Amino acid sequence: MNQYLTFSIQKLNEILVPLAIFIVTLIFGFILRKLIFVRLTRWSKNTKTEIDDIIITSTRGPFIIWFLMIGLYFALGSSRLPDDLTGVINKILLVLSIFSVTFVLANISARLIRIYSGKVEAALPVTSLTQNISRIIIFAIGILIILNSLGISITPILATLGVGGLAVALALQDTLSNLFSGFHIIVAKQIRVGDYIKLDTGEEGYVIDITWRTTKIKMLPNNVVLVPNEKLTKAIITNYYLPDKEMAVLLNLGVHYNSDLKKVEKITIEVAREVMKQVPGGVPEFEPFIRYHTFADFSINFTVILRTKEFVDQYLIKHEFIKRLHERYAKEGIVIPYPIRAINYEQEKTE
Repeated sequence: MNQYLTFSIQKLNEILVPLAIFIVTLIFGFILRKLIFVRLTRWSKNTKTEIDDIIITSTRGPFIIWFLMIGLYFALGSSRLPDDLTGVINKILLVLSIFSVTFVLANISARLIRIYSGKVEAALPVTSLTQNISRIIIFAIGILIILNSLGISITPILATLGVGGLAVALALQDTLSNLFSGFHIIVAKQIRVGDYIKLDTGEEGYVIDITWRTTKIKMLPNNVVLVPNEKLTKAIITNYYLPDKEMAVLLNLGVHYNSDLKKVEKITIEVAREVMKQVPGGVPEFEPFIRYHTFADFSINFTVILRTKEFVDQYLIKHEFIKRLHERYAKEGIVIPYPIRAINYEQEKTE
């Protein structure tokens, strides 16, 4: 009876001791997590840099997972499981820990690229391609570290990848072409995320992302056009944001032949100045002007030159200018003629 009781106590201890170690470690991790991150959060509010905020938010979740794995490691060390099983579990924990650290570093790098590339003029633009490439590089390094920690030689793997690279390149020729074209678009900076562009095929809109395969263009009707990167590099493109966002807006008008052209010019410029200063999207400091250019069949034609802050502002500017100019012309007695054809009967008779 005593032997049976002693045996039962030993078996119970074999279970309870590792379990107690695991629970204590996990509780310690929760307490330490709360103490550390409360102080770090308070400290980060007093700093100007965003690096500390990124690191805190990226490590807050995985922190408790790391202590979970630490607790399992210590619990296994105090258990009487077979050495072979313990070794396998320890290797699994090692792989998971390296993978979790790699995942955290990949997220931190992607967020740093997204935040700071816009502040550094020489940096690459923020796109899905640039962020994913940074993740791929970090994950590749993490996988190599995992293989090396498991005692797997990576030299034969690299050699195999080198030999099979040619076959993969041939099989993924179109995909790789789009990938490198995407890199070319990003590095050249002739098309950037946020630019308003127009293709020679007629599609136009804002560039919202450059991925490893396509460039996404959001059109004004709220549709998205996906253009393969390779085709985009070969297309004729008008970028309305280069060299800057401001652009001239030209409106063609015509007045009656009996009009006083000096008065027409004066009234038109007054209305144009008013629109530039009062309508959102206009450039207040710009001085509008007109240029007469054609004796047409039924009117003297001219062009009004205005200026907007960006491409889409032109629609409201044109709308307000035409509406106000029509009202002002009516008050001043300036006639905008209808299209007409006059037949000279006397001339026809002489012929």
